[in-house]
Amino acid sequence: MSFVEKVVMAPEGPSFSKLIQGYWRLDSWGMSKQARLTFMKQHVELGITTIDTAAIYRNSESLLGEALKLDPGIRDKIQIISKFGINSIPDSASEKRVSHYDSSKSAILTSVDNSLRQLGVEQLDALLIHRPDYLMVADKVQKAFTELERSGKVAHFGVSNFTPMQFDLLQSRLTRPLITNQVEMNPLNLDNIENGVLEQLQKDRVRPMAWSCLGGGAVFNKTNVRIARLRTTLEEVAKEIGATSITQVIFAWILMHPSRPVALIGSGKMKRVQDPVAALRLTMNTEQWYRILVASKGEPVP
Repeated sequence: MSFVEKVVMAPEGPSFSKLIQGYWRLDSWGMSKQARLTFMKQHVELGITTIDTAAIYRNSESLLGEALKLDPGIRDKIQIISKFGINSIPDSASEKRVSHYDSSKSAILTSVDNSLRQLGVEQLDALLIHRPDYLMVADKVQKAFTELERSGKVAHFGVSNFTPMQFDLLQSRLTRPLITNQVEMNPLNLDNIENGVLEQLQKDRVRPMAWSCLGGGAVFNKTNVRIARLRTTLEEVAKEIGATSITQVIFAWILMHPSRPVALIGSGKMKRVQDPVAALRLTMNTEQWYRILVASKGEPVP
């Protein structure tokens, strides 16, 4: 039975599930091919039909591809997002080189071809620029995106971790709207709550995609004074709104933002996937939302 609705991401944009299953750490989950496929079918059954991966996520795309090959029919039930642009140089490299970003046309086209080959699919539902490239030439990115769209290899395009100005620059060269800006959102990192990113997306009616909703697990650190203060408030609010975990409260807090985010789930354990699903049924009021904000900041609003 499906519990997670689909939402339209942007004008002329696709419909993605309101919760998105992230596969960043897939290679550390220790799953067999069949276990990967079973896990995917389980979250699709819940309505989490959109999955997120990236070229830089170690073996994620090839491992997903192995699972998809076991049941090709599941491709019609999911939407696949991939990201490109980070070139990581291992510490063991003999040459003195550094990790860097690359949004050149050739890098974009090569990354997409590699992703399609590893996933074993003919099209990505969305392609995102993973990090802002300080050397990005927007006109060249536009040419790459146009070629990918015309060839049918990518249906939609978006960005990740972009500032409003970087987003607007790229959008100014494109004829179709970018469908998202994937940004960090959680009660421990308030940068994107306060820096105008979410307001700009709300203005353009583009939904953000929230990553690191639990702060990479930092919210469960019981020794940090700031986090302990935040946890106390999260637990208070949980009792008030009928949540059974602070994870549910955090997802409800993120999804309440008027920019209408969709939220990424990073766990490979179905029990932990079910918490964000349960959060969709919770109702939080304005005072409770701000109480969590104030607990994080450690000071009242002005």
